[in-house]
Amino acid sequence: MGRIFAGTVILVFVAVVALPALVIGRAFGPGLLEPGQPGEIGNGPAIKVRVDPGGKVQSMALEAYVKGVVAAEMPANFEPEALKAQAIVARTLAVKKMRAFGGAGLEGDLGADVSTDPAKGQAWRSTEELKKSWGWLNYPTYWAKISKAVSDTEGLVIVYDGLPIDAQFHSTSAGPTENSEDVWSEKIPYLRSVPCDWDKESPWYTSTAKLTLTEVEAKLPGTGALSVYASTGQRSAIEIVDRTPTGRAKTVRVGGKTMRATDFRLALGLRSSKFTVTVQNGEAVFQVRGYGHGVGLCQFGANGLANLGKKYQEIIQHYYTGVSIEKMSGS
Repeated sequence: MGRIFAGTVILVFVAVVALPALVIGRAFGPGLLEPGQPGEIGNGPAIKVRVDPGGKVQSMALEAYVKGVVAAEMPANFEPEALKAQAIVARTLAVKKMRAFGGAGLEGDLGADVSTDPAKGQAWRSTEELKKSWGWLNYPTYWAKISKAVSDTEGLVIVYDGLPIDAQFHSTSAGPTENSEDVWSEKIPYLRSVPCDWDKESPWYTSTAKLTLTEVEAKLPGTGALSVYASTGQRSAIEIVDRTPTGRAKTVRVGGKTMRATDFRLALGLRSSKFTVTVQNGEAVFQVRGYGHGVGLCQFGANGLANLGKKYQEIIQHYYTGVSIEKMSGS
């Protein structure tokens, strides 16, 4: 779900010393973030989120939901501070969507706030799913680690101008992160391109994908007979028309059709829009850097920063420009 900067980049991290109580009256109205006395995470009185796991809508404690998201979205062997940052991101995205706080809820699904389908938002896994994926021996250690990351950040959300942010995140930036308008057209002040040089340990920092031109045609109807373009020798069947300031492809011409590179990479299943392409002998070979859309928090970058001793506040305030971390009233 990067750019190459020349020269030396000096980063200044500002730690959050105090986290004031969050009363988002401008966004949601007074009292809506005051559900009552908080109980133990997942039990007792708590903020509830309505989750659609692909079937019947379920109501669960927000903090319990956040645990399942962090477990699904970030490797459990990551550093605790990276897991804490992911927990705050997950909570913020949920709160922004929740109808109880004035959010739009899950589009096309009556009553649900969020989905467990990562294509519609954030992934989520149940404890039974995690036992299978982690294994019974690893489960107690990993679950305790993620539970602590969530409890240590209970009720914290990321705010810009009094509102919870659209806390976008991705796996691997492979260079600077992306400006929002170069991916989704809307310029969002806190989703700015920032340096990211701490994700080189990611297994998806570089990758190669190969597709025949016939396969490309099947995935992109209306592009024409790519083999004809390839055989003329006058122009490539696939060309990158322009790139974003970070070096990611922005527009791609495929045969006789021009399209956004983000749509192109999703249709073809490429891990990132930061790629080069070579067409030869009826095959397109893509050299890809990074994984995901490149906007917001880079997960492997966050873990790299945590390995350098940075705290979750510093990680979040690096990847989201001009934000604060605040505590929900009643949490």
